[in-house]
Amino acid sequence: MPRKEIELDCHLSYLSILDEQGAVDASLEPSLDDALLLRMHRAMLLSRRFDERMLVLQREGRLGTFAPVKGQEAAQIGAMAALDPQDWFLPSFRETAAAIWRETPLVDLLLYTAGFNEGGAIAPEANDFPIAIPVATQIPHAVGIAFAIKYRKEKQVAITFFGDGATSEGDFHEALNFAGVFQVPAIFLCQNNHWAISLPREKQTRSTTLAQKAIAYGIPGIQVDGNDVLAVYSAVHEAAERGRAGEGSTLIECVTYRMSVHTTADDPTRYRDKAELEAWAKRDPIKRLQAYLGGKNLLSDEDIERVEKAVHEEVETAWSEAQATMEELNDPSVIFDHLYAETPPYLSEQRQALQALLQREGEQ
Repeated sequence: MPRKEIELDCHLSYLSILDEQGAVDASLEPSLDDALLLRMHRAMLLSRRFDERMLVLQREGRLGTFAPVKGQEAAQIGAMAALDPQDWFLPSFRETAAAIWRETPLVDLLLYTAGFNEGGAIAPEANDFPIAIPVATQIPHAVGIAFAIKYRKEKQVAITFFGDGATSEGDFHEALNFAGVFQVPAIFLCQNNHWAISLPREKQTRSTTLAQKAIAYGIPGIQVDGNDVLAVYSAVHEAAERGRAGEGSTLIECVTYRMSVHTTADDPTRYRDKAELEAWAKRDPIKRLQAYLGGKNLLSDEDIERVEKAVHEEVETAWSEAQATMEELNDPSVIFDHLYAETPPYLSEQRQALQALLQREGEQ
């Protein structure tokens, strides 16, 4: 039998709408009202300043280890702004900006990072999942949620975020395979920030793009300029429309850059060139959006100063409230709580003994 070529229905494109100077391709520019654009800008700036403040607090020993989002704000805010509040959000460990858009209180994010479980509580009305620390475990969860949405014939979608390193995990491939077979309304948003901790993108996979991994599973894939908030918005909006129409899942690769450390336990100077960081700093997603909004006469230098001041006050207020809450929660006797419906007498005695000991130590 002769060898013959197999025809594959493959299509992959790259989307960018704003260039590095904030100039827009009018033919691709999404129709967004001014209020939404300004809200997106404020959310991105708040995410950046909150991230920077948290890094200082961690270095002072006041917060625990966390993963900074600096440089990836457009990939998260652009995505979440394109969705509805009732859509499902499944984060990994770097989605601070996305959580802020979903109105997660800054106080809660601070408490969580300081090691207080209370900070991880999710409001009953919020369709948000907890932060997933293990790499890629949230991706199958998103498929499960999307499968339930389809089963119930609802019009929601589920979006999950992950990094380039997650595309090497079995969870990623199993999830995309299931999503392709069952055509569930899931959006897989890969933030390709070029580094899986210290492993560079070129050593992660031989694939030319990460978006093309969608082809093997029979779902659309697209590569997007992840520092272009308009391009991310457009790609996610299109993916959500496909999902709501019953047309299945989408894999979106946002090409962005991690401008800070992987986590606060990491030292990127040991493996990353300074020149690479400087080159990506010129593609800063916030400066790009500010230039675009300035060109539309929606944002002046004075407006930016006012937003900066408001954001600074919001962050500092959140930290003050978080400190006060930490003092209230810093009671060792809570180890006796949530054990029994009715506390046994011996535990009550032990609790009283501990409180008496703490009181004596406090007086001394």
